Amino acid sequence: MTERDQDVDVVVIGMGPGGEYAAGTLAQAGLAVAGVEARLVGGECPYWGCVPSKMMIRAADLLMEGRRVNGMAGAARIDPSWAPVARRIRDEATDNWDDKVAADRFTGKGGILVRGHGRITASGEVTVTRFGPGGGRQVLRARRGIVIAAGTAPAVPPIPGLAGTPYWTNREAIETEQVPGSLVVLGGGAVGAELGQVFARFGSRVTVVEGKGRLLPMEEPEAGDLLAEVLGREGIGVHTGQHVTGVGHNGASFTVTTGGRELTGDALLVATGRRTDLAAVGTGAVGIDESLPAIPVDGYLRAAPGVWALGDITGRGAFTHMSMYQARIVVADILGEPVSPAQYHAVPRVTFTDPEVGAVGLTEAQARERGLQVRTSVYPIPRSARGWIHKAGNDGFIKLVEEAGAGVLVGATSAGPTGGEVLGALAVAVHARVPVPVMRQMIYAYPTFHRAIEDALAGLG
Repeated sequence: MTERDQDVDVVVIGMGPGGEYAAGTLAQAGLAVAGVEARLVGGECPYWGCVPSKMMIRAADLLMEGRRVNGMAGAARIDPSWAPVARRIRDEATDNWDDKVAADRFTGKGGILVRGHGRITASGEVTVTRFGPGGGRQVLRARRGIVIAAGTAPAVPPIPGLAGTPYWTNREAIETEQVPGSLVVLGGGAVGAELGQVFARFGSRVTVVEGKGRLLPMEEPEAGDLLAEVLGREGIGVHTGQHVTGVGHNGASFTVTTGGRELTGDALLVATGRRTDLAAVGTGAVGIDESLPAIPVDGYLRAAPGVWALGDITGRGAFTHMSMYQARIVVADILGEPVSPAQYHAVPRVTFTDPEVGAVGLTEAQARERGLQVRTSVYPIPRSARGWIHKAGNDGFIKLVEEAGAGVLVGATSAGPTGGEVLGALAVAVHARVPVPVMRQMIYAYPTFHRAIEDALAGLG
């Protein structure tokens, strides 16, 4: 035991969005709470994820809108500049990757911030390898419980030649102050597709390589096919069903070997998913198998006696909104307040490409795998009144997945210029299990993009 060892009510390991919310709310409720963070308070989202990436996307979308002026509203010349984008990310989003505002927000609520790597070493005990002045170790003993909100890190595949090269993950891509002349992106999921499109619109020659058969492989096939078509029109090379067998770097550029061909790029972005590290958190000390890909939890996010887990590390989706949803349940459970168990039948997610791809609930394939009697309908956005009016950049569709026997939607996809916003109506329908006949009786404002939902409903028969 050292002088710095401390007894508290709750220890929160990881101060990303969900962890910070849980720790801060519990501290405001009067508990002694220690929040342990190895990087920046606020986590991936405000510094290397959701917020700065959407600033990049907003800027790239403005460039494309300018290019769409030609033929519809006169003529426009676009001269892209990355400097204001990098400056905005540094000054407005991240405070130059300084978390003082977030740290002060937590300590201002009465929380105790401990900077370092936290690991569970016994029941009710977290040992922190501290960073900064003083260093050393500190033991935190939790009277009421431990909350694991350690998040995930970029997953880097063991490709021959990749290790030791200056490849990017999302973190380096967000921090860059220059657009590479050419870029190879490994991974055609949300991160790879979003950032690939951004850099292409700022003038980079971009190639995306995805090992599975289509882009956005976790979403509907129509979404991946549409996005591949749009990216191709924008000059982005898209190679799906291709596995990378080697990477080389000559000090100036990368060579990526895949499918019998060699792709070259000044930069290489590895966007092949996220990984957990339960051993680093020490879950074995509380009986949780450290080899698992995620921490198993019950409906109240309880992982073991006196231990809760939330966010990416539970395997329910690497979304800020998921960690915040789970954090509210954890807080209520720790405080002994009434709360409903977590439900995951209507999880919304949005890929912020252009077109945006919003989805909620099950895909058609997932619904069929569950043995549901499925009926589907797909309606193209360009055929809708608003899509026809919009014209330039009107790519998209509405897809509905109905459990025919129950007469309710179990999934939906909204792709289009405002796909993520149109998704709101569909998320309510899936979450509340609104009967399809009731949805047909709604009045859909004309001419809006969401009116295409009505057209898609007609296709269900």
